[in-house]
Amino acid sequence: MSSPRVFIQAADFDLATEVAALRADDKRVGAVCSFVGIVRDRNDGDAIASMELEHYPGMTEKSIEAMIDEAHRRFDILGARVIHRVGLLHPLEQIMMVAVISAHRGQSFQACEFLMDYLKTQAPFWKKEQTPEGSRWVDARVDDDAALARWGIEAGNA
Repeated sequence: MSSPRVFIQAADFDLATEVAALRADDKRVGAVCSFVGIVRDRNDGDAIASMELEHYPGMTEKSIEAMIDEAHRRFDILGARVIHRVGLLHPLEQIMMVAVISAHRGQSFQACEFLMDYLKTQAPFWKKEQTPEGSRWVDARVDDDAALARWGIEAGNA
């Protein structure tokens, strides 16, 4: 049985630990590409005190698993792992991680970017920011849809 690839959790994570688990002493691995997202303290010019993330348990994991399967079809990768935190987060806290392993760096870079573009537009998460003026839901952005479109996937969120 293969190890889990998608983790939706409130707890923080350690990048080195997650990459080590993904690699699991696989001697074929020649490259690891990772991206860690951090909660920003500003968005659209406004100060952000906190961000709260919600999701549909089960549906979110299934959606991200399907995109990892698609990354395996498109790129010559050996594995991928996605962690996305939910609940209340504050500026400078880690919000998510994508890590991809492959024999060569190019495939890892491309697959990591592909998965990031998907997560930004298609993963079923809802984000609410707390600003000095009150709370607001974060809307999809046209530029995120354009990033996904370069992979041949139309989003139509924004």
